[in-house]
Amino acid sequence: MTQYKVAIIGTNIGAKHYESFQKLPERFSVHTLCGLTDNAINQILQPNSKTKVSLNFEEVLKVKEIDIIDICLPPHLHFSACKKAMEAGKHVICEKPLVSSLKEVDELEKISKATGKIIFPVFQYRYGLGFSKLKALIKSGLAGNPLVASLETHWNRGKDYYSKPWRGTWKGEQGGAILSHSIHIHDLVSMILGPVSNVFAKLTTRVNDIEVEDCAALSIEMKNGTLVTSSITLGAANDTSRLRFCFEGLTAESGASPDKPYSPADDKWDFLPRAPITQAQIDEVLSKVKEPKSWYAGMFEEIANKLDGSQSDEVKLSDARKSLEFVTAVYDSSRQNKNIKLPISKCNPIYNSWLPKKDKFDIVGEQ
Repeated sequence: MTQYKVAIIGTNIGAKHYESFQKLPERFSVHTLCGLTDNAINQILQPNSKTKVSLNFEEVLKVKEIDIIDICLPPHLHFSACKKAMEAGKHVICEKPLVSSLKEVDELEKISKATGKIIFPVFQYRYGLGFSKLKALIKSGLAGNPLVASLETHWNRGKDYYSKPWRGTWKGEQGGAILSHSIHIHDLVSMILGPVSNVFAKLTTRVNDIEVEDCAALSIEMKNGTLVTSSITLGAANDTSRLRFCFEGLTAESGASPDKPYSPADDKWDFLPRAPITQAQIDEVLSKVKEPKSWYAGMFEEIANKLDGSQSDEVKLSDARKSLEFVTAVYDSSRQNKNIKLPISKCNPIYNSWLPKKDKFDIVGEQ
């Protein structure tokens, strides 16, 4: 079992990554924490930490003993950072959204193949006991065919959140609630129900004085015929992420614990039988499910397993592509006010970018 040396780039969500790496000391050590200021970095580091401090991303890439670059920067910086890291001979972990277009995802895939380095997109919502139970019930056959599903991403984001100048802008954030908030819950649905066939989307800005959307309503049809509705707002009183799946044999619903709005997979789930399935049958399957590591720690553990050559359940580049293809279709549907079928063709102009044309240029900042 190898201990992998990681350099975290970015000090906002990077703080959560740093905390989670500490839970896996046999698998990872944080070699370097890179940010814009010493003060931002020192607020994260534990007392007597051996982690090195850097204010220069390019210099970090030159450190030979670093195995993984963990990118926790604003979305508009992701593509260039991923590209530079892989070309420097490093594996990459990158926060969501991975990049800002399907074209960029495909370019990263080419770079990954050319360099032999793996890029691991971040979808930490996948890892938790509740979601493991749902997958076990599906594998057992008790769930049966999926019928419908409903999703809620009802969060509270106001002036404090948007005080960072890059947030709420097309240039910096690359999108709104669809891209930065509900992307996780839509990823979970694809894990359970498979690929999306088509989507009709209504997006609007009703909560904050920002450029991008902060409310949305989506009607989704999966390729297996399941119908899904997704309700999204950043104007709720608190933060709630909720999923409800209706299968032939049972109904599965995630909890809405106030202390777990960002880890629904790890929340308490309810599984209710529909005849002829019985609660006893469900409980027997659930009793055999072992509690996994959850959230970022669960995701990082699977990355280590993959790099070790062991059996793994890591997030793949193809998963990020499916996610961003869905995002692309949502923005296309909203602008054209029509149902959009997937996949998105490379001949479609939106393949190159979903951004409004006037906003396709670079700015700087830190997540």
